[in-house]
Amino acid sequence: MELTFHGAAREVTGSCHVVRIGGKTVLLDAGLFQGRRADVRAKNVALPADPGRIDAVVLSHAHIDHAGRLPYLARRGYRGPIFTTHATRDLCGVMLADSAHIQEKDAEFLARRNRAHEDPLYDRRDVDMAMQSMRGIDYGRWTDVTDGLRVQLIDAGHILGSASVVLEWRDGLTTRRLAFSGDIGRTGLSIIRDPVPPQDVDAVIMESTYGNREHPAVEDARERLAATVRETAARGGRILIPAFAVGRTQELIYTFHELVLAGRIPRIPVIIDSPLATEATDVFTRHANLFDMSESFVRQFHADPAGTLGNSLVEFTESAEASKAAMQRRGPVIVIAASGMAESGRILHHLLHGAADPRNTILIVGFQAEHTLGRRIVERRPVIKVFGDEVALRAQVEVLNGYSAHAGHAELVAWLGAVRKTSPRLKHTWLVHGEPDAQDSLASDLNAHGYSASCPSPRDRVVL
Repeated sequence: MELTFHGAAREVTGSCHVVRIGGKTVLLDAGLFQGRRADVRAKNVALPADPGRIDAVVLSHAHIDHAGRLPYLARRGYRGPIFTTHATRDLCGVMLADSAHIQEKDAEFLARRNRAHEDPLYDRRDVDMAMQSMRGIDYGRWTDVTDGLRVQLIDAGHILGSASVVLEWRDGLTTRRLAFSGDIGRTGLSIIRDPVPPQDVDAVIMESTYGNREHPAVEDARERLAATVRETAARGGRILIPAFAVGRTQELIYTFHELVLAGRIPRIPVIIDSPLATEATDVFTRHANLFDMSESFVRQFHADPAGTLGNSLVEFTESAEASKAAMQRRGPVIVIAASGMAESGRILHHLLHGAADPRNTILIVGFQAEHTLGRRIVERRPVIKVFGDEVALRAQVEVLNGYSAHAGHAELVAWLGAVRKTSPRLKHTWLVHGEPDAQDSLASDLNAHGYSASCPSPRDRVVL
């Protein structure tokens, strides 16, 4: 088996690794690169292989930095199968359509303002073509990918339907296995079950997003969230939350309900200004069998999902007019809108109208990749650019890493330790999906504890 690292190598976005074996080519993920528009466009149009020569794709989960180039592959002629979990397939149906819609609308908006822009990478027809290739499979079930290669998907505990991937093939008389972690979740997250480490593998491709950092305890993050809501509400401000529409939005809805019921925050409106989040919440209700039933509030949701996530505390915007009304709404109010890294979507309009108001708070609850608008907000730049306009950043900025759906340093080490316990043949671990500082720190720590770990650069090639 030959393995080439084409995306999320020495960076976070654009997850894509190419496996070649027995004359066949298989992609692990086909994610969208995110960051500076001028930089990522060239990366996104440069595919890792001729689409006509790709035999299969195995998709770890539905986040756009892992799945976002699948419609572009379809546009370029790929017609082979895309193997993933049933929930990921359903989430991709709404997320990829939303990605196409956002690209079209952003281009139209910039054109109206005479801003430089490029055509969208793909449209809804390409999304439909990609969705026709999706093959949903159950966790734990071995499935043939190509001749001599089969796959097993294991719950990664990151978002609904997320999976770690195990590829198995014959090397002479020996059966060998390669594990790809996908994005590893945290233990104890709301709604989502804890991650399950793969077993009996020869090598591992592992994410390293937070390889040099630990997360605060979830309860500490919950208390900081409550304090932020109380303080902003007292100022009469708006809380603007750029949040991934899948996973983070549902977890926040869950948490705001808990905090209101416990009397820890005032009962103020929570506006979900994201058609994608609304559709994703519907997908969650259809796959409630995947939830962590050890949590009492999750059991309540399972019994009455519409009542739990759709009561009077939460408002879902149903139209563009409702979205515009939400932007003009006076506080106190909480607004959750995509995208999670503030690179596109309705959150940009909220920032355009609200970032300069010192009564408001911009609440960051997820990882912000380098060169994204979200990262510039985290860095508290005095002026940010939104749709090409300079906007003074006078709003308060709060960063809650405790709500990350990615494992922290200790959780990554523990995950790999659990893999090693069942894998006497484990030889090497390649760290991907992390910025260089995070990867180098984690690799150094792992190697000091007897692992063989390295950090491949883009287009590095290894033979297993």
